[in-house]
Amino acid sequence: MSGALNAKAYDVMDYGMYLVSSTANGRRNGCIVTSFAQVTSSHPPRFIVTLNKDHATTDAILASGVFSVTLLAADCTEEIINTFGYKSGRVGDKFAGFEAKTDEAGCPYLTDHMVSRVSCRVVEKLEIGSYLLFVGEASEAEVLAGGAVLTLGAFSSRGKSTPPTATVVREMVGNGFRCTVCGYIYESETLPPDYICPVCHAPASKFVPND
Repeated sequence: MSGALNAKAYDVMDYGMYLVSSTANGRRNGCIVTSFAQVTSSHPPRFIVTLNKDHATTDAILASGVFSVTLLAADCTEEIINTFGYKSGRVGDKFAGFEAKTDEAGCPYLTDHMVSRVSCRVVEKLEIGSYLLFVGEASEAEVLAGGAVLTLGAFSSRGKSTPPTATVVREMVGNGFRCTVCGYIYESETLPPDYICPVCHAPASKFVPND
């Protein structure tokens, strides 16, 4: 039996796309992930979501102990995906350009082009390398527009690259260095030690080879 790890064995899997959000210290944060799943059938049920430790949304969840997840609809707009999938919350309030609502715990969420939402209270967390896995117990759940959830496969069929904040499942592929905070790609064979990300202003130490 071969011990080789062939990524093609699991790249065929498909995943839903979700907007996870929270609020801390008066700042709203949110990012698109593919790592949200129900893990118990208890009442209330429990869910997991995994985020990069460097993301502003992760900091907000750690500080508040709560998060909201909205399920992107199949017709979700490029504006929503570009804002929450490719921009950093450290630069500005990503919810500012949208009509956002707030759940009972204070987490922001969108309703347009969203299938449904689930709000959770963090009950456990687990460090997995550069990621944090949060276990949340549902406190609210609501159907919004209903319909089908946008999947990573359907999004890719639009001819688009996976949002860099959806890093748990797949990374963007290409030469250069990737900012682990916002996903910006610096296309070069070398990275200057004093380089600053033009999007989120993260230092060179936050970049990793994009290979």
